[in-house]
Amino acid sequence: MTQKEFILEGLNCASCAGKIEKQINGINGVEEATLDFISKKLKVKVKVEDENTLKRISNEIIDIVKALEPHVDVIDTSKEESHGHDHTHGEVKKENVVKIIVASILFAIPLIFKMEGISKFILFFASYLIVGGEILLRAANNIVKGQVFDENFLMAIATIGAFIIGEYPEGVAVMLFYQIGELFQDLAVNNSRKSIKSLLDIRPDYANLMKGEDLVKVDPNEVEIGDYIIVRPGEKIPLDGIVTEGNSFVDTSNITGESVPRPVGKGDTVLSGFVNTNGLLTVEVNKKFGESTVSKILDLVENASSKKAPTENFITKFARYYTPVVVFSAIFIAFIPPLILKQELSHWVYRALIFLVISCPCALVISIPLGFFGGIGGASKTGILIKGGNYLEALNEVDTMVFDKTGTLTKGVFKVSEIESYEGYTKDEVLEIAAYGEVFSNHPIGKSIVEAYGKEIDKNRIEDYKEIAGKGIEVIIDGNKVLLGNRKLLKDNKISFTEKDTYGTVAYIARNNQYIGNVIISDEIKAGAEDTISELKKLGVKTVMLSGDNKQVVEKVGEALGIDSIYGELLPQDKVSIFESIITEKTGKGKVAFVGDGVNDAPVLARADIGIAMGGLGSDAAIEASDVVIMTDSINKLTTGLKISNKTKKIVTQNIVFALGIKLIVLALGAFGKATMWEAVFADVGVSVIAIMNSMRALKIKE
Repeated sequence: MTQKEFILEGLNCASCAGKIEKQINGINGVEEATLDFISKKLKVKVKVEDENTLKRISNEIIDIVKALEPHVDVIDTSKEESHGHDHTHGEVKKENVVKIIVASILFAIPLIFKMEGISKFILFFASYLIVGGEILLRAANNIVKGQVFDENFLMAIATIGAFIIGEYPEGVAVMLFYQIGELFQDLAVNNSRKSIKSLLDIRPDYANLMKGEDLVKVDPNEVEIGDYIIVRPGEKIPLDGIVTEGNSFVDTSNITGESVPRPVGKGDTVLSGFVNTNGLLTVEVNKKFGESTVSKILDLVENASSKKAPTENFITKFARYYTPVVVFSAIFIAFIPPLILKQELSHWVYRALIFLVISCPCALVISIPLGFFGGIGGASKTGILIKGGNYLEALNEVDTMVFDKTGTLTKGVFKVSEIESYEGYTKDEVLEIAAYGEVFSNHPIGKSIVEAYGKEIDKNRIEDYKEIAGKGIEVIIDGNKVLLGNRKLLKDNKISFTEKDTYGTVAYIARNNQYIGNVIISDEIKAGAEDTISELKKLGVKTVMLSGDNKQVVEKVGEALGIDSIYGELLPQDKVSIFESIITEKTGKGKVAFVGDGVNDAPVLARADIGIAMGGLGSDAAIEASDVVIMTDSINKLTTGLKISNKTKKIVTQNIVFALGIKLIVLALGAFGKATMWEAVFADVGVSVIAIMNSMRALKIKE
């Protein structure tokens, strides 16, 4: 399978974008096609990769786009070829402005000079053809192709009808104000696109590559792993890598949303998208540009629109049925009342035409995806990556949030805080045995014990090392059997010992089935964790904590934070089964979110309605496993994410209520003869412009 990517330059009709996407999905050989109206990117997954099939599919795509939107330019990004004549690049075309000015002058002359007869008709008709000719042609082409119920058809029927019943000024005015409205709508859409683009303008333009003694400015895609690049003060770091020379502060706000610059020096990891603020840095590249953090973030945000929110899907379906219903209602209004009430036909036809003008659902079709994309873009600026509108909307419905403890609610930085020894052993001897037992462990607790020991470990003294899942380690050291782990391990081996009641994690140690001491390792609660849990409770979210640590430690952490339900001493499979039971026992329609570190918690992250990975900065596993990635370790970003979701949902709901409310009011007024064509035009394009401008509020995020 291969993927083709096209840019549809000049595409400003969201309704047409939906039709294009639907028809391209029907092409033989296309696995999946997604068209992002915001970025104008069309991504097509093709089942087979031979050149002839790809060429056929590309040609069919161009034909579909040209049939629905003749003025749109189709650019194949792999070849940089374009098909069409419109290189507006999203700007408003000057010829449209000229048409409107000329048509307005011709429209005004008969009104100012109160002309009558054939001269009046000629001027109005000329004005009408200038401003509406393109729409009439599109409507005719679409009818021939079976695309009847679109805005071009509605405007053509409404305005031709006005001319037939002698309402020349209204026929021209409707087309004229429709075109002016479309002009403002295009400006609003283009401005929103620019705002989103500038919000995500983190892609570096170049890299300063070291080639021997020379420094060459190259495209970041040309840099290989192991190459050295120079980053000057004020420049964006173009690729992920390790600092080999220099000291500086880096602005990470593009990636993490954090405003305080971070110090970096030799040996530190830096990520693409960071901005070097003062010193000169030499960086050894450790990831190609396509795999770099900035590429992954941009790819996630740009692809987020393909995962549509339920509200978006509903509006798409609604628009499909809404327009035909209004058209048939207009036919009913035009012909049934005159027959029954014996009234003048032209009077009821005029009411029906108003009905048609109002019916276009553009305001909803454009503004709702814009609202969700604005929310996703705004969230990314604060360091929260949301992989789709569906997840952004689902965040608003979270009523239970389940947390992993270590690294999520606590810092995950373990330090040996206390050692106890028995049976004649010294504390140093207990620590030495513990360090030898943990030398092969990747667990933070094991690493902290080895670090506290601080001496070189002779691995030749160690035999038969084995880890016992969820309990600890059994190992032979100098021919002696050593058990090192939690109380379960010692109880299973029927070794008597004294249990410790402490805030930290306790590693109990037995040698030759005799309890010789313990090492207590402490982990600090993260700054802001208590406030976050408190804030979640205010938002009505129930909190649960799952941990593999012993119950006493887990309960003490849970108690300190005010968490509702606490589960400790869990094996990895226990976490999944308890999480399953939380989902099945939950009442109501609320969503269950899981917050973990994205690496150890992948099974639970995958099972959750929404998987949230903490501290995903540079972690491929976190980005892959979850639906939402918090790029820093800041736990308070959780409430920020929920508030962004809530705000976006409010904006989208406002647009739905406003657009449908105005349309229904004007439809009712039109049906009862109380609305003119002018109000009808406002109910169509005016509402669209207002709804689009409202959607842009989703971009402005206050933490």
